[in-house]
Amino acid sequence: MFDWLLNIDHEIFTFLNGLHSGWMDVIQYWISDRFVWIPFYALLLAGIIYKYRKKSILIIFLLIGLITVADQTSRAFKYGVGRYRPCRTESTHQPKPHLVKGHCGGKYGFYSAHAANTFAIAMFIGSLLIPIVKKAKYILLIWAGIVAYSRVYLGVHYPSDITIGALSGFFYGWLFLLIFNKLSPKFFR
Repeated sequence: MFDWLLNIDHEIFTFLNGLHSGWMDVIQYWISDRFVWIPFYALLLAGIIYKYRKKSILIIFLLIGLITVADQTSRAFKYGVGRYRPCRTESTHQPKPHLVKGHCGGKYGFYSAHAANTFAIAMFIGSLLIPIVKKAKYILLIWAGIVAYSRVYLGVHYPSDITIGALSGFFYGWLFLLIFNKLSPKFFR
């Protein structure tokens, strides 16, 4: 059964990675670049500070912890599982994927830190911004999904890598939201 699931994962990856074009390569590469999103993160932070004032200090500390946990858990899984990225020469995946700008990333890909981090941020910050923008959580979850898809498009992750990354990020975002709701009344009466 496990081989069957891996085969489906490889087939879906080959199909999605095969949907490439020159103009979309540039866009997907841009979407996957974490530094491009700095103004967006600044806007989210401004919304948090505007809405939560003093509580935003706690939120920022929790956000730092959230990203650290989501990112480092992904890293531990990558080295623990040891599944090669589809773009690596060590990978048995055939045909070799379409790469954009020859970029492949690290040796191992299970599971995606991009997916884990963006879904964690989407769940945590999106939930906190609902009083300002009613559909903030859903908008940020769509954003996280687009970022996660870009990793398959770029040939650096299998669909299962981004699915597990998204689920773990969603879980961590929810967990840190619970922590915020528990700590907030104690710190700010």
